Order: sequence, then structure tokens, then C-alpha cells
Amino acid sequence: MTLAPSPSAASRSLRDRIRRRGRVQSAADRAVLVMHDVAKTYPNGKTALLDVDLVIPEGDFVFLVGPSGAGKSTIIKLLIRDEIATRGQVVLDGQDLARLPRRAVPKIRRKIGIVFQDFKLLPTKSVWENVAFALEVTGSPRRKIRPAVDRVLALVGLTAQRSQIPSQLSGGEQQRTAIARALVHDPRLIIADEPTGNLDPLISWEIIQLLLRINELGVTVLMATHDADVVTALRKRVVALEEGRIIRDEVGGAYHRAD
Repeated sequence: MTLAPSPSAASRSLRDRIRRRGRVQSAADRAVLVMHDVAKTYPNGKTALLDVDLVIPEGDFVFLVGPSGAGKSTIIKLLIRDEIATRGQVVLDGQDLARLPRRAVPKIRRKIGIVFQDFKLLPTKSVWENVAFALEVTGSPRRKIRPAVDRVLALVGLTAQRSQIPSQLSGGEQQRTAIARALVHDPRLIIADEPTGNLDPLISWEIIQLLLRINELGVTVLMATHDADVVTALRKRVVALEEGRIIRDEVGGAYHRAD
């Protein structure tokens, strides 16, 4: 025999639902990134994302994991407005990216710092010039560029290498230069796309520790990675994709679901 819930239990359930809804709304209000019911289908008919809902609050550190082709790169392209969602909303720092006029795209991109697997440094420019270039292209005044570059080079531990060109640097130093470049315009969000993919394990941990330190300073970090050891060791928030869907969003998670 099934008993109906008591009135007090029913009202508690309703209160809990209202309270949870309020917390979700509050989190969205404070979020750096909100993706709501997002789908992306490319012109060739390939569906890369489907029914994606994701909220990343300010100051969060999130690992984005999943096999190749799961949709990680498409999410990154949507965030930097290289692509527009077929359906749903992608809201960065309160702005709906699909509604942005083209002339506003460079401004919203300044709220994001991107770190790539292959560094993408300018080979003929010094460490200092590579970092400064990120501000020069946005028209920052020279009086602001010098202190900003000096500050981030000190943060990533490259003050002594400021005059060297990329070919004179180790892989870890090149990636730290790329992180400094991503940080120099004070972004709301750092996107690290396989930042340790070309580095040996010891240097990889140094780069991860640097990203954690940056996160502790208040910068939100979204890191796409296949490095199961790093993800499992750190027990941060893990968002797992498979065939374009989020199949797991877990705080304190490992790379693989614990069965």
C-alpha cells in the first residue's frame, strides 16, 4: 500500500523546489558564463552540441572533459563568438553573444583570455613584446601597457626572460608566456585548451599550479583537457561531454565517472 505524502512533507518539497530554483537563478545572476538549451549543427548536418545547459559562476575552476569529437572545441568556439549557436543562449558576462553586433565582438573577446596547446607566440617578438602585443592591438595607451606587462610577467615568473624570443625558451616557459598574454587585459574568464598537451608531466604540473594560483586571485578558469591524472588528482568541478551532450557535471569529480 502506497501512502500519500503528508501535507507537511508536500509543502517541504515545494519549499525545497522554490529554494533550489532561487539558488539556480542567483548563480546565473553571478555567473561569468551561462549556456541554456544550446544546440549547434554545422552546415554539413553534423550536430556538435545538443541540449547543453551550463552555468559557471565567477571564480570557478572547471575541467571540460570528453573524447575527441565530444563537443569541447565547439563550446570554445561559441564562447569566443567564432560560431553562433543554432539554438539556445550563450551568455558571457551578462551579454547574449548571438545578439552582439559584429562591431562589438572584439570588445567581448577582451573579457576572455585563451591559452592554446601550441602556444601561438609570435616567433620574432620577445616575451615582453608578445604579451604587450595583446594590449597594443586593442589600442591600449602605452603608459598602461608597460606596468600591466611587467605585472603579469612577474606573476608567471618570467621577468628574467622578458627579452628572450620563443625559440630561446623551454616549452613550459613558452606556455607561461602564453598565460601571461591571456591575463594581461584582466579577463573575466581564462579558457585553457589542452594547455599541457605538448609538455612533459613535470612541466604540466607547474602549468596547472600556475592556473590554480591565477584562479585563487579570482579569475574564472575553464580548462579543456584529456589529462586524466591531473583532473582526478585535483578534484575540481568536472563537466563531461559525450556526443555533444553534458553527461556529468560534478564538483570534486574525477576524469572518469566513479562506478
